[in-house]
Amino acid sequence: MRKQFGMPEGEKLVNYYSCSYWKGRVPRQGWLYLTVNHMCFYSFLLGKEVSLVVQWVDVTRLEKNATLLFPESIRVDTRDQELFFSMFLNISETFKLMEQLANLAMRQLLDSEGFLEDKALLRPIRPHRNISALKRDLDARAKNECYRATFRLPRDERLDGHTGCTLWTPFNKLHIPGQMFISNNYICFASKEEDACHLIIPLREVTIVEKADSSSVLPSPLSISTKSKMTFLFANLKDRDFLVQRISDFLQKMPSKQPGSSIGERKASVVVTTPESPSAAQDVLEQPASPSSTLSGCRSICTQVPTASQGLLKLFQRNSSTEVLGAKGAKEKMKEESWNIHFFEYGRGMCMYRTARTRELVLKGIPEGLRGELWLLFSGAWNEMVTHPGYYAELVEKSTGKYSLATEEIERDLHRSMPEHPAFQNELGIAALRRVLTAYAFRNPTIGYCQAMNIVTSVLLLYGSEEEAFWLLVALCERMLPDYYNTRVVGALVDQGIFEELTRDFLPQLSEKMQDLGVISSISLSWFLTLFLSVMPFESAVIIVDCFFYEGIKVVLQVALAILDANMEQLLVCSDEGEAMTVLGRYLDNVVNKQSVSPPIPHLHALLTSGDDPPVEVDIFELLKVSYEKFSSLRANDIEQMRFKQRLKVIQSLEDTAKRSVVRAIPGDIGFSIEELEDLYMVFKAKHLASQYWGGSCTAAIRRDPSLPYLEQYRIDASQFQELFISLTPWACGSHTPVLAGRMFRLLDKNKDLLINFKEFVTGMSGMYHGDLTEKLKVLYKLHLPPALSPEEAESALEAARYFTEDSSSEEALPQEEQEGADNEDVREKRGEEKGTSPQDYRHYLRMWAQEKEAQKETIKDLPKMNQEQFIELCKTLYNMFSEDPMEQDLYHAIATVASLLLRIGEVGKKFSVRAGRKSRDIACSGDHDRATAATVEVESPVPELHQDTAWEPQLSAAGDLQAKASGDTHLGKAPQESQVVGEGGSGEGQGSPSQLLSDDETKDDMSMSSYSVVSTGSLQCEDLTDDTVLVGGEVSSHVAAAHCEGTVDADWCISFEQILASILTESVLVNFFEKRVDIGLKIKDQKKVERQFSTSSDHEQSGVSG
Repeated sequence: MRKQFGMPEGEKLVNYYSCSYWKGRVPRQGWLYLTVNHMCFYSFLLGKEVSLVVQWVDVTRLEKNATLLFPESIRVDTRDQELFFSMFLNISETFKLMEQLANLAMRQLLDSEGFLEDKALLRPIRPHRNISALKRDLDARAKNECYRATFRLPRDERLDGHTGCTLWTPFNKLHIPGQMFISNNYICFASKEEDACHLIIPLREVTIVEKADSSSVLPSPLSISTKSKMTFLFANLKDRDFLVQRISDFLQKMPSKQPGSSIGERKASVVVTTPESPSAAQDVLEQPASPSSTLSGCRSICTQVPTASQGLLKLFQRNSSTEVLGAKGAKEKMKEESWNIHFFEYGRGMCMYRTARTRELVLKGIPEGLRGELWLLFSGAWNEMVTHPGYYAELVEKSTGKYSLATEEIERDLHRSMPEHPAFQNELGIAALRRVLTAYAFRNPTIGYCQAMNIVTSVLLLYGSEEEAFWLLVALCERMLPDYYNTRVVGALVDQGIFEELTRDFLPQLSEKMQDLGVISSISLSWFLTLFLSVMPFESAVIIVDCFFYEGIKVVLQVALAILDANMEQLLVCSDEGEAMTVLGRYLDNVVNKQSVSPPIPHLHALLTSGDDPPVEVDIFELLKVSYEKFSSLRANDIEQMRFKQRLKVIQSLEDTAKRSVVRAIPGDIGFSIEELEDLYMVFKAKHLASQYWGGSCTAAIRRDPSLPYLEQYRIDASQFQELFISLTPWACGSHTPVLAGRMFRLLDKNKDLLINFKEFVTGMSGMYHGDLTEKLKVLYKLHLPPALSPEEAESALEAARYFTEDSSSEEALPQEEQEGADNEDVREKRGEEKGTSPQDYRHYLRMWAQEKEAQKETIKDLPKMNQEQFIELCKTLYNMFSEDPMEQDLYHAIATVASLLLRIGEVGKKFSVRAGRKSRDIACSGDHDRATAATVEVESPVPELHQDTAWEPQLSAAGDLQAKASGDTHLGKAPQESQVVGEGGSGEGQGSPSQLLSDDETKDDMSMSSYSVVSTGSLQCEDLTDDTVLVGGEVSSHVAAAHCEGTVDADWCISFEQILASILTESVLVNFFEKRVDIGLKIKDQKKVERQFSTSSDHEQSGVSG
């Protein structure tokens, strides 16, 4: 498969299926390969080959449908095309697997979580030959997710197995058929009928697991007893002995328990018990059966804080006696009695039988005295709280005094959290809210803090202690409302899409009108994010929260549909969004709870009225009743299916928004069109994602933070940039291209974090593709100056110089290094500031963008001069750049001419700089000899002509190991007027003897430098110094250079950018090469094929015999 589709070794096949791909109206029979990151199809039939590759992160729609044209088909949409696959067998299995893989890809885009093989899963004893390990792991993952969602269990709970059985329910004296589920910490039961019975038995509560006697009425029974004196009787178990053994194994692994010390027996029965020892008795206190039990073992916050032990409502409740409240108090008392009867019949705590009767009581309203306890049970927060004693107190201690962007936002929103409630009009409630929100932001920095969390948390604090509110918030953010409270509120947008779809299904007349008005997107976020708490009177909204903790998001969607249904007539006649919002706002303001025993809290949501009509009050219980009557057909499984479908749309829409935002942030002078920028962005993003799922590089994946600005979310490291550079650059240099890519990366990485963002990447690409000759040469020139030249190269060059010249070269290098350090001090300071700023600090980005806005355009005068080593590296790059060009020979001839000319220009400039240097040294140190003369050799008989093959190539090969120093501008004095020098060079023969350019007086001057530049042996590796080595203009063999091993790199030689530009302008073939337009579109298309960035298909005739 990897060979067929060109996949790397890291790509893993999950499964493959036989199917038909419909191309037009013709089906192509072949094989569909599903890998972790791609969907591939291959067909070879009757001489025609079809090959198709689609990346999962590009899928925008995935659904199973049946039409006349495509019977029982799977539809896969990307941004570019629609694909249809049909099959006769395994279509449901195939579609389910495709959903899982696409969902994993969406998680990658959302929070950088790639697919990891589940190492904790047990390997099957007899693995199925046709099922891969990845397929098995994905199936297990899906079952685990469904199991945890059904029973509201912690995220680390893993399903061990399930089996069919019956459960004896004492409240109605029936054996209810269903499924028993066993995991490492829980035994759960779900009836076949949805509302018949649900049961959760934590193993920490189990005292006895017993095999009872079988009978014809009760075959293979199993009895489980708990610390709360409840006994559960299961029957019709297929493999009871194995089941008991598994439960026994899990019990032995339970902490603070010693199972097996007391094993009782009945007639032909095996009993597994846990001891009623002092340690077990203590465990009963530490892990109580229900939230109503003593919680002293779970409290770790200092006792002087009242909110550590009780909810704010109890602290701030006024007259609440039944006599004062009258009818409302009597109604509340009746509710409490109903729940007490329910507890007596169905049990209390986690082991309570949950039936249709439980739902009825919840819909009638939970008594305020029991609200906190039941919220903890129904949400599953109680399980996590009991198994993590002291965790919240530890978080509070760690997070106290810590500053972050999240804490800043929390402080800003604290006094906006239910300010109308007396509990939050003083420091006691505000401090408790601050501690809970800060502790959660510290626990989950990915979410941190999101607006609306403060409103929800303030309500949780009213009915529970700080620790209980914290664990309820964990259950909300991480399990019940997934992805709601992140920076992009993806979960709320997904459920908003579900709401729109349900509106089309249940209220088709209203749906089109709401879409035209754009109301749904305005209302649903505030409704869903705060569970109606911000748009409804508090005492009414809290009833919806009761139902939400029992039923999940289904209730919120039902109530939202019921609200639209109740206002349909008025909404249909609305002319704009404002009028529709007024209608809905007025309705919600008047949803009342006439049974509430709490003092009425003024609702700060503006009371909207229409004309003189008095507002019509709506009872919250009536609204709930209508929502269940009209829209109760919603099922949790259906909602999860719809969530997957909408998640594809939402995340891809957000990715498109991010792409547009990034493209808009690119300056207009870059030169690429909008389409080219978008294509480059997709290629850049694909390279980042590849680091996650193919393991090419972990740096960018680890450092990605979705909370960062769009421009900073996708970044690549040096190795990834090198791959993109090699495939996209117009300056192909053969084997030298990776070296050039590394230099370009260092040039673009301004803040030295070893990552570059898209803007920096595009800036580098634009410098090579756009602009005139001067701009392109400026980029090439900078690539051979620090910081593009790495310090490692300079260090190795220095070591080589020391080997040949002992300490002479280092002595000469010192003043130059000091000068370079002074020249670059400001640059280092700026980089230090950038590096020291936290990437999460938004003020850093504001400053950075302000500096970019004020940045002035760089002129050629600002470029530092180039020393001899750097110039030779530049020549080497040019030599490699021309090796694949059709005008190769002409370009070689031209660059040899230009290089020879520039070497002579550098010598002339050096003569003047040396004279000036000698005068100053004579004044300071009377009679010191000029060190530069030690690096020159007088040549007796210059070679009359330089040929490319005999002189240029050996010089480049010798210069191949020249290492450049990481230095800045070396101000060694000014050269003579460039125009005069260029004029002289232009008038003579390009390949002629350079001695013709200098007069006899200049040649005989005792301070003049040799017109034939000799590259120091200190800059060459030993193996390069062969007898046939000839240097440019130099005509000096290596044995002559070896005889003068005191020489070093010519520190006084330098050349400016203006001189290089003027010299290149004399050669038209070089000018044409750099001004030649190159289309980046074709290179992007080729790169997309390499990255599998978009669906590629081939359909061509095969000349050979068909297979």
